[in-house]
Amino acid sequence: MSTSADLILFNGRITTFDRQRPEASAVLIRDGHFLAIGDESEVMPLAGPTTQRIDLKGRRVIPGLIDSHMHIIRGGLNYNMELRWDGVRSLADAMRMLKEQVDRTPAPQWVRVVGGFTEHQFAERRLPTLDEVNAVSPDTPVFILHLYDRALLNGAALRAVGYTKDTPNPPGGEIQRDASGNPTGLLIAKPNATILYATLAKGPKLPPEYQKNSSRHFMREVNRLGVTGVIDAGGGFQNYPDDYRIIEELHREGLLTVRLAYNLFTQKPKEELKDFDSWSKQVKPGQGDDLYRHNGAGEMLVYSAADFEDFKVERPEMPPNMEGDLEPVVRLLVENRWPWRLHATYNETITRALDVFEKVNRDIPFDGLHWFFDHAETIDERNIDRIAALGGGIAVQHRMAFQGEDFVERYGTKAAEGTPPIKRMLEAGVPVGAGTDATRVASYNPWVSLSWLVTGKTLGGLTLYPSANRLDRESALRLWNEANTWFSNEVAKKGQIKEGQLADLAVLSDDYFAVPEDTIQDITSVLTLLGGKAVHGDAEFKDLAPSLPPPMPDWSPVRSYGGYQKRVGNDEARKYAFAAACACASSCGVHGHSHASAWGANTPTSDARSFWGVLGCSCWAF
Repeated sequence: MSTSADLILFNGRITTFDRQRPEASAVLIRDGHFLAIGDESEVMPLAGPTTQRIDLKGRRVIPGLIDSHMHIIRGGLNYNMELRWDGVRSLADAMRMLKEQVDRTPAPQWVRVVGGFTEHQFAERRLPTLDEVNAVSPDTPVFILHLYDRALLNGAALRAVGYTKDTPNPPGGEIQRDASGNPTGLLIAKPNATILYATLAKGPKLPPEYQKNSSRHFMREVNRLGVTGVIDAGGGFQNYPDDYRIIEELHREGLLTVRLAYNLFTQKPKEELKDFDSWSKQVKPGQGDDLYRHNGAGEMLVYSAADFEDFKVERPEMPPNMEGDLEPVVRLLVENRWPWRLHATYNETITRALDVFEKVNRDIPFDGLHWFFDHAETIDERNIDRIAALGGGIAVQHRMAFQGEDFVERYGTKAAEGTPPIKRMLEAGVPVGAGTDATRVASYNPWVSLSWLVTGKTLGGLTLYPSANRLDRESALRLWNEANTWFSNEVAKKGQIKEGQLADLAVLSDDYFAVPEDTIQDITSVLTLLGGKAVHGDAEFKDLAPSLPPPMPDWSPVRSYGGYQKRVGNDEARKYAFAAACACASSCGVHGHSHASAWGANTPTSDARSFWGVLGCSCWAF
């Protein structure tokens, strides 16, 4: 072995996920790979005169996190335009941010809050009303997406998209109307999210140079949270190859700071087979390199099999033509040895899809092909075993942390106890990986997912799962690195701190294995390495990573707020919520809601003045 190295990290508590050596205090990196892992007495003598040394000061180190389901390519194109409410715990604070952003956003741009939050995370336990949104922004278009159940548009946004009394409801969606038939600004996904996708797509786009800048800032944001790898699940209005040009340009220029394996998502109902047949002639699974590579098909394979999740409404029934549409697509994929992923929330959809998969497998054996379901919240034991028999996997996301309350209200507490039944999946030997489904449903923050896996709680504080369906911290974390390599066919290449693997790691702000459960979601990375190079630095490591150009354009919400918002204490959030709601309810009745009574009494209204006062409510004119 050579006696010099590029980089040595020492004086750390390193969790390797290498079963032969699960813990270490030092690691040596050369040419983008781990070269030696062990105690300082073993590793430090390998340093040479040019070796960079980083003292970890006793911090916890983990393999870089890998998100098995994110829409980072699409999300990156739009990140700089979006006001993120991810992590905000008071609706009053969220509305203050909205008002400030309205004031700095020039015409004809929109202010967009595009997912990543839930009404249940707010102390007020509600969304803003349309009156509140219009009071904040009478002239600038505002679009607020809540999960995949609804979108709120102010009057200016309705005018911008052209929705009028004469606009018909699109298939699968509802434009809510007043007594005169005029659109109110509320769009309902019932039973699918196409109306939400399509309306958002009507907004202005960033020019290509700004999209590059935006993508870099979004990658740096997930680096800040310890993410070094993503399996991109495509997405609605994410066309290949047109909408991949920015990410491919960044790859060519050496500017990617996340390893991307991308799946292709069909865009044309009734033309899905044509899409995949065309793509199979353009690109092959595995084509690319360790930074950017093709990963197969999905998560949309055919539109007739898409059971969009929205636990506020009844489960959608898939149409009778589902199997007939799905079978030729799956046959084409197997014949071309394309891995695939399929969005499936409900057990009923999974049952019908497995009928097709088993039929195709009898004719053309899958023979080790990596395929998997995404989501699978209500999957039963029989279907878990069927997946195991076919050699498939399941990628789970923490959507229940955002919408668990709605699931419980519709299906009951007992039904929610295994949504999804992760421990049963693991016991069956099914490959299981974790992810977020960011950015339009859940947040991209992996620590929110890890908190959900360990505690079984929603962001609103509701305990969903008994201990039998919760994971210990090590098992949960393993789903976020080592286990996820199965889903991109990169087993033993990354996901562990192990000799020969890609040198991706995160040095944590707090020790994941020691902090109270309730604070897992607050962890960040203070140093993130990709291939041994710093892509994010904070605290004592802040000078190690290269700086980025400022977010573009100059009115970007990212300049003012960044991405995921640091959590404030519950008492503080409750104080704002109660003060605002009570004062408004008693003074003018415009913004007040009965939810205020849940937060207690005797809270000074002066604390709320700076929050709900931005709405122009008359009760603050004193």
